Amino acid sequence: MGPRVLLRRLREIMAEPLDPQARLDRIVREIAANMVAEVCSLYVLRADSVLELYATEGLNPGAVHLAQLRLGQGLVGTIAASARPLNLSNAQEHPAFAYLPETGEEIYHSFLGVPVLRAGRTLGVLVVQNRTMRTYREDEVEALETTAMVMAEMIATGDLARLTRPGIELDLRRPVSFTGQAFNDGVGLGHVVLHEPRIVVTNLFNEDSDAEIRRLDNALGSLRLSIDDMLSRGEVNFEGEHRDVLEAYRMFANDRGWVRRLEEAISNGLTAEAAVEKVQSDMRARMMHMTDPYMRERMSDFDDLANRLLRQLMGRSPDDIAAALPKDSIIVARSMGAAELLDYPRDKLRGLVLEDGTITSHVVIVARAMGIPVVGQLKGAVSMSENGDAVIVDGEEGAVHLRPQSDVESAYAVKARFRARRQQLYRELRDKPAVSKDGVAVDLLMNAGLAVDLPQLADSGAAGIGLFRTELQFMVASTFPRAETQERFYRDVLDATRGKPVTFRTIDIGGDKVLPYFKTVAHEENPALGWRAVRLTLDRPGLLRSQMRALLRAAAGRELRVMLPMVTELGEIERSREIIDKEVTHLSRFGHLLPTSLKVGAMLEVPSLLFQLDELMQAVDFVSVGSNDLFQFVMATDRGNSQLADRFDPLSVPFMRVLKQIAEAGARSDTPVTLCGELAGKPITAMALIGLGYRSISMSSASIGPVKAMLAELPVRALASFIDENLAGVSARLPMRALLQTFADDCGIPL
Repeated sequence: MGPRVLLRRLREIMAEPLDPQARLDRIVREIAANMVAEVCSLYVLRADSVLELYATEGLNPGAVHLAQLRLGQGLVGTIAASARPLNLSNAQEHPAFAYLPETGEEIYHSFLGVPVLRAGRTLGVLVVQNRTMRTYREDEVEALETTAMVMAEMIATGDLARLTRPGIELDLRRPVSFTGQAFNDGVGLGHVVLHEPRIVVTNLFNEDSDAEIRRLDNALGSLRLSIDDMLSRGEVNFEGEHRDVLEAYRMFANDRGWVRRLEEAISNGLTAEAAVEKVQSDMRARMMHMTDPYMRERMSDFDDLANRLLRQLMGRSPDDIAAALPKDSIIVARSMGAAELLDYPRDKLRGLVLEDGTITSHVVIVARAMGIPVVGQLKGAVSMSENGDAVIVDGEEGAVHLRPQSDVESAYAVKARFRARRQQLYRELRDKPAVSKDGVAVDLLMNAGLAVDLPQLADSGAAGIGLFRTELQFMVASTFPRAETQERFYRDVLDATRGKPVTFRTIDIGGDKVLPYFKTVAHEENPALGWRAVRLTLDRPGLLRSQMRALLRAAAGRELRVMLPMVTELGEIERSREIIDKEVTHLSRFGHLLPTSLKVGAMLEVPSLLFQLDELMQAVDFVSVGSNDLFQFVMATDRGNSQLADRFDPLSVPFMRVLKQIAEAGARSDTPVTLCGELAGKPITAMALIGLGYRSISMSSASIGPVKAMLAELPVRALASFIDENLAGVSARLPMRALLQTFADDCGIPL
């Protein structure tokens, strides 16, 4: 018998009115007969990370529900942990082999085990064994993987829950709490929407392979046409980040290798929809172990494309998908692009959970602009979640509670109501001036980087954009954005700000900001200290020239503020100015209208500039302090290292002294200084910055309300004296954060 006959027999068994154990016993017997195997066994993953034998043909039947292996233990545990098949001619020689005497499997040599996968998540392991030493053929591996999909549906639909012993749950249903990194403040209560896949396939078996391949061809044709249509629309041309993502999808939609794998799965008896799900599930499981950011990004593109193809096959439009989303959707994803997040209706989003991502990922920046809580660096979140699961996202603590117990849910409901009352207060402050209790004015600016950020300028009441990250436009593109595209984008930004100041940071790539289409150094031991930012653009001056030309033309008749990232020595400013001056001369020669004024600044994030502060202030029109990088370089602390994340406090005496020196140098030379970074976005750290002398700080739009509320109650002069006293002498040994908290409590300042 072949895989098509086996799938037909399984479908018949699934339709019969059997209790779950009898159905499982029949299924493993059928698989063993089809594959001419003496053993077929199904292990199911429990909530306590134990794989329990649920059914067997060939092993000791008394071992069912008694034989157990921990995740990672033995061959079965290894398959479950790695989500990869094992095909062995002599299983007992494998270093992971673990002998379970109750099963009687010692007489079997050849072994083929495949993970039972659903949406890339391991729910169990399906195994066949023979006494003879043989290696199973590729078509047999494929057949067993296809069969494992059927088992995954049985587990996911809860059909096996009745077989569990009292007090034991399958891995699918237990409450789980994760702790990751808080990427955006807020609390979200809602239900899981798995970003991959968004569509659950229930129709698995085909009646006619040729007809299914025709359906696949038609759907692929429609998909390609829809992508072409989206690319030709005016609004997509206007929004550069969407266009670039779609260009990548068009390329992948014509990938022959992908289409060939889909056709092979259909030939083995699956429907076109099930073939798409199987190919993507296999790819996801393999890609989980890849660390290369380019490869993971390509996987996200294929995932999104597969979901669009499923919608074509199932006749469901994006509007239907949006309508089916719960009104309290919390997106759970391994990783995703900014454009993909924008596909979701904003009024239904309550939070975002990412397995990957960093605070500077463009999807995180877009989510912050949308004002939804984000928690990242949560390995395993996707595999532990099912669509519709209750979930809580705590963007303050960096915690996620999946299928929470009722007492946890009640506590967070109270917390969410309290936050809603505070948000109303912040909205009332929006149009009021940012002035302290004792009359000190502070410019509260916002950080931005994409078109989606711009509406937040008016909504938040920000005084302007203190940091516009121009590299995000490059990071969401599949090819290098042309000068005309850049110019149009920058002009749109300036138009949207309606005369409020905007500081454009020149392209800051390298380090952890990878452009897949731009070849950088093959491998750097420490990319954060490597070929990046202004170092890279001075070595590749064409990058800076084309960007400056676009900025100068976009700012015609208006002020243009440009800031150079990661400056290490003053010579880099001089060389950059020479490039900028040449572009000004070039445009002037050809009669282009120029900006009314051009101000060039530097980002102070490399400690070497601390020893040439007065010279720096004379060399530029303004300085922006990049507190994120400056802190990691001053304290020799990788901010992406979870083991060091809480070891050193930015509100420590050494770092506060550094920040004070910078503010004083700016005041001496009358050079404006703005601090852009995570420090500006929390009320207690923003309070410290104002006490150190900063009168301009830039943060995410969602932070402006809480910081303005703090400022309204802040006696700045008293705070400055308090900080001066505690940064000097014996007092400097005390923890500054605790002292600042006490000061705030005594003065009734909301933090």
